[in-house]
Amino acid sequence: MAGNLDAASGVSVTVAAETSQERQLVARARGGDVRAYEDLVRLHQQLAFRTACVLAGSPADAEEAVQDAFVSAWGALGRFRAGAPFRPWLLAIVANEARDRSRASRRRRGWTERAVSAERSLGATSASSAEVALLAHEQRATLLQALERLPTGDRAVIELRYLLDLSETEMAAVLRCRPGTVKSRLSRALERLRSEIGESL
Repeated sequence: MAGNLDAASGVSVTVAAETSQERQLVARARGGDVRAYEDLVRLHQQLAFRTACVLAGSPADAEEAVQDAFVSAWGALGRFRAGAPFRPWLLAIVANEARDRSRASRRRRGWTERAVSAERSLGATSASSAEVALLAHEQRATLLQALERLPTGDRAVIELRYLLDLSETEMAAVLRCRPGTVKSRLSRALERLRSEIGESL
């Protein structure tokens, strides 16, 4: 029990240290420190790109959206409320830029396949049975096909939560809704996904 408490405490201290470091970087960047802002960019670049991919529809559009978002965020730092969480604020700017470039293209499928393979492997590679590997592949294909049939909004909310592992606060910033609305939107989207999977079986 004590070991668990110590482990949990260690995680809390690590998260607190990261948050404290981020706050210091934000404060320095607001004061005009370009290097501090570059550190913030490096800290959030990967998640910003993945978030933009969900909303923009293609890696090329997402990359442009992220570049413009970081430029816009730099210019808007003076309006950032000191002490507020930085990541949701930044992701909201990324989301706005990504929406501006959204072409609702079918190229999303390729990115989704790569994301599902990398982030939520079904474990087929560790199974020794060829039958289990085949079943896992078929299940993944069924899931991807069902995701593609969902409306864009439902697909986005599922990808943000389960592929990017965003918190409710961060999802609310990206989706431009209240945090309380995120749960209901996710619940409806998952219900539709289950229905799509059921119909395809």
